[in-house]
Amino acid sequence: MCPMKDEQWPIKDISIKKDVSNSTPFVLLHGTPPMKLLLPLIPVIIWAGNTVVNKLSVETMSPGAMSFYRWAVAVLVLTPFCLPPLLKNWQTIRPLLPKLAALASLGMVLNQSLGYFAAESTTATNMALIMALVPLISMFISVPLLGAGISLTGIGGAFMALAGLVEMLTKGAPEALIEQGINRGDGLVLIASLSYALYCVLLKRWQLKIKTLQSVYVQGLFAVFILFPLFLTSERVSLSAASLPLVGYAGIFASVLAPLCWLKAIEAIGASRSAMFMNLMPAMTALIAVYTLGETLAQYHYIGGLMVLCGVAISQMKNKEKIKKNQENLQSCRAA
Repeated sequence: MCPMKDEQWPIKDISIKKDVSNSTPFVLLHGTPPMKLLLPLIPVIIWAGNTVVNKLSVETMSPGAMSFYRWAVAVLVLTPFCLPPLLKNWQTIRPLLPKLAALASLGMVLNQSLGYFAAESTTATNMALIMALVPLISMFISVPLLGAGISLTGIGGAFMALAGLVEMLTKGAPEALIEQGINRGDGLVLIASLSYALYCVLLKRWQLKIKTLQSVYVQGLFAVFILFPLFLTSERVSLSAASLPLVGYAGIFASVLAPLCWLKAIEAIGASRSAMFMNLMPAMTALIAVYTLGETLAQYHYIGGLMVLCGVAISQMKNKEKIKKNQENLQSCRAA
């Protein structure tokens, strides 16, 4: 989930003030009650598990069918809670439908469907590490769409993350990238990352005047409609004892429960602090994949993965002078 809007933090509660001219900041968690840290941790664990579910679903049904069932289940669960307020606020929501349809196409159709197709030819670990690039990609997309700037630190972090990605995708032999390219699955995850990064930036640009849960519900409805033709053309669509738990996990836990916990986390500790937990997802996914799928971690996973995560973290750090200026501006606003 991407935060719908920015927030204001009391200076005493943070170590680094959010810079509204850039993407997700690197914010320290000092002073946050331990129990509140569980709120962002729970959805991150669920989403990490869902990456493994993507891989497991390959053996049970077609990717197109899995994509459709996921959002059909999510919409079914959300309907009793979201449909009445949706009908009540229809006049407000109706003009937003084209933008909500575009968001659904990017975040729920392209991003997540490509993940199911990618799982046929790449590992869950690779998928998680590539998706970790989303904040970095968002930072660059924010330049033309949000008028954001990129610091030298951000550029340096981007080069480090890119080098780490090449190290991982080429299994420690970068020269193979020119000769062989990357495999189909990794390429699909890269496209999915780009799609989701654009989704996040558009959410911030458009600032839709609609409650987040209702937005997710409407996007889910569009996703079901868009994915239905793909479902009809899929070969393996029958639900079985093996596929039903996977559909249930993706549709209820990953699509409903995790976003709700994420929203609660943003309310409790803020979007900036919650976003830090997303950096834990690759490591959690790798651990789950090792124990459930029998995936093995090679040296290039450790080296490349560490470079990717460090590059993303470095790109999110803020210049001290900008931090001081932002804090002074906030103090002036409070004084006014």
